[in-house]
Amino acid sequence: MRENYNKIAQEFSQTRQFMWQDLKFLLKYSTKGDKVLDLGCGNGRLFEALKGRGVDYVGVDNAQELVKIAREKYPQARFETADGLSLPFRNNAFDKVYSIAVLHHIPSQELRQQFLKEAQRVLRPGGLLILTVWKLGQKQGLKLLFKFSFLKIIGKNKMDFGDVLIPWSNQCDRYKHNFSQRGLKRALQRAGFQVKEAGILWRPEKKNANIYAIAKKV
Repeated sequence: MRENYNKIAQEFSQTRQFMWQDLKFLLKYSTKGDKVLDLGCGNGRLFEALKGRGVDYVGVDNAQELVKIAREKYPQARFETADGLSLPFRNNAFDKVYSIAVLHHIPSQELRQQFLKEAQRVLRPGGLLILTVWKLGQKQGLKLLFKFSFLKIIGKNKMDFGDVLIPWSNQCDRYKHNFSQRGLKRALQRAGFQVKEAGILWRPEKKNANIYAIAKKV
């Protein structure tokens, strides 16, 4: 995934020039004075959205080409290349961690749990993880699930059931684990979070949606 996002960084960034209306709903969880980690920051667009809220922002991504773009777009902000499975921050360093459309790209339950536990480690007690994952459209989702489930059954797919590959402009495939609301809640609870809220953020203009969750470090 890191190699693929480095390959498509410029083109991908062009599709992420603004904060989608559904995601603006999540900004209310940050307040003035918060130290905020943008975990999987991409081209840094969340910094633009949070800029007027008086937060201390840090963005990290494992794709160095996306971090390069973020630094060029927002030289006043702090961006670092870092792996979400092993973050270069002390325990209890942040009040809020945002992770927008990242968790579903991490292959295997074991690594997803490691990612969530790292997010929990760097959050202070009582801090919030604000997280979204993609919810595939019904038509596209069923087609991909059928394809990769069939390949799994006949021994030509080493991924888990429910995992798919989504093509990007014939340049590469992006791995995606398909979460349900219940599955996302369970993953957060296994990592030690208390789930405060979860639901669907519909995007009628795109005819798709995101699943979101607000989880507290206890």
